[in-house]
Amino acid sequence: MTTNTEATTLSEEDVKPLLMPQWLQTILQGIIILTVPFVLVLGSVRLAMTEQFLALEYQRPGFPADPYGFSTADRLEYGPYGIEYILSNEDISFLGDLEIDSEPAFNPRELDHMEDVQTVTRIAIQVLMLTGGLFVLSIILLIRKPETRPLVFESLRRGAYFTFAMIAILVVGVVLNWNYFFTQFHNTFFAEGTWQFSRSDTLIRLYPEQFWQDAALFIGGVTILGAALFIVSPAIWQRFEASPDA
Repeated sequence: MTTNTEATTLSEEDVKPLLMPQWLQTILQGIIILTVPFVLVLGSVRLAMTEQFLALEYQRPGFPADPYGFSTADRLEYGPYGIEYILSNEDISFLGDLEIDSEPAFNPRELDHMEDVQTVTRIAIQVLMLTGGLFVLSIILLIRKPETRPLVFESLRRGAYFTFAMIAILVVGVVLNWNYFFTQFHNTFFAEGTWQFSRSDTLIRLYPEQFWQDAALFIGGVTILGAALFIVSPAIWQRFEASPDA
């Protein structure tokens, strides 16, 4: 008895429509590579915008005391208000109505700045959600098929190396001249002069310069850790797939 192999075997012409077009593979790879830095950096920034990070900072050994009288307990009480405000849709009255020792906690210049910070934070979170969505979608589309799965691993590695390069440049800038880096960062997102305050102002007393230095190191450290995982994890996954027991 003979078998008609032509009837049971797909020809190359039949298989081609089932494969992902090369141009789409390239686009999805590019999306992963370009979104990795946004996902890692902005994700790390979001982790720093938590009451937990704030509490760790206030209570860690060596964190500078407030020369104008805030105790650690005072900072733990009032510090979270700023984070809660910038992450919410609350009106500025949320901070404007806050009082410390029967006096307004923040002056008008501080309130104006916090409104600006809230706006920038909203944009950053929207960018994180957009890039994160594109990142996940691109991975899902490529990882479904064995023939395009290696492209995911390659893209994650290249995106991680791209992130390392960006962080290295930032770290050099921070180490060589923190004041210049801090100034340029703020001037990029805020009108010049609107973010500078007296040491006696509540914003400086709650979030002194040391806090921002530590936050920058935390964000850089978490980003580097995430990038390292993006490099190591694909290798582990590929080894698992190649294992006879997999």
